[in-house]
Amino acid sequence: MLSNLRILFNNAALRKGPNSVVRNFRCGKPLQSQVQLKGRDLLTLKDFTGEEIQYMLWLSADLKFRIKHKGEYLPLLQGKSLGMIFEKRSTRTRLSTETGFALLGGHPCFLTTQDIHLGVNESLMDTARVLSSMTDAVLARVYKQSDLDILAKEASIPIVNGLSDLYHPIQILADYLTLQEHYGSLKGLTLSWIGDGNNILHSIMMSAAKFGMHLQAATPKGYEPDPNIVKVAEQYAKENGTKFSMTNDPLEAARGGNVLITDTWISMGQEEEKKKRLQAFQGYQVTMKTAKVAASDWTFLHCLPRKPEEVDDEVFYSPRSLVFPEAENRKWTIMAVMVSLLTDYSPMLQKPKF
Repeated sequence: MLSNLRILFNNAALRKGPNSVVRNFRCGKPLQSQVQLKGRDLLTLKDFTGEEIQYMLWLSADLKFRIKHKGEYLPLLQGKSLGMIFEKRSTRTRLSTETGFALLGGHPCFLTTQDIHLGVNESLMDTARVLSSMTDAVLARVYKQSDLDILAKEASIPIVNGLSDLYHPIQILADYLTLQEHYGSLKGLTLSWIGDGNNILHSIMMSAAKFGMHLQAATPKGYEPDPNIVKVAEQYAKENGTKFSMTNDPLEAARGGNVLITDTWISMGQEEEKKKRLQAFQGYQVTMKTAKVAASDWTFLHCLPRKPEEVDDEVFYSPRSLVFPEAENRKWTIMAVMVSLLTDYSPMLQKPKF
């Protein structure tokens, strides 16, 4: 597959001439797609069509191939700066965003709660306006989705959700890129969620059906996803002819699933609930017993960090586990998000099959 991508890229470059690639880095017109995301916010995948999400994944694959496999330097974000607001600590979100933005020639600026208190020392409105005057975009990892909504309303630059209580859209982009690379296509896959009805599940619910993927979710009683998001997911499934089901039985959700997915049972801010949650999630650990009822080509995803009670070592470190390619793809997908929101660059590679 890699050799085919090289041929496609080289042929495209030859047709355009030796200097065309450089010309299109910063201000060229889209070469192969009419999707235009420049200037948009990314708060939730609910706001994006299937075609638009596919475009971001296509751009991710393009950047990954050109930079990682061909060794090219693409200064697509040269002269641009990114404000990074982190109310919650992070490994993958911070590293992927900082290194990815810098790799593209931009300057990321990391702000913790020691540097900025959203809505405390300064109103969200004022913060949004100040950041708009000094940076080209903001990625915010916050406790409340409502804070992101206010930032987006008041800012004149793109606001990107780095995680909130309701959604984690940039994680799901990495998940989908990983699955596309592994299976060759997303359409028809059955995703089996086993765990908390949290922001990761919400983001899958807002996007899976748009790719023709089915979703089977198991959560303990009292830990179901948000009812309003459930209604939207049911509508998406109806519109796209896919299946969406919820249960309290992990094995029922895993049955026939191509992709077994789980996440932390105790998110940041829920530490006081640890004892109660560990008890409620008994029986939800993903093991080879879970995998036995899944499809023969099953794989496993976890956004990390992982605790052994969520998935045992046999599954987590098995050849079926895609968790480390999934983690790496956080970098390529956030790079694609920034490029799509801040530039006119368009992928040079032929669009992958979704």
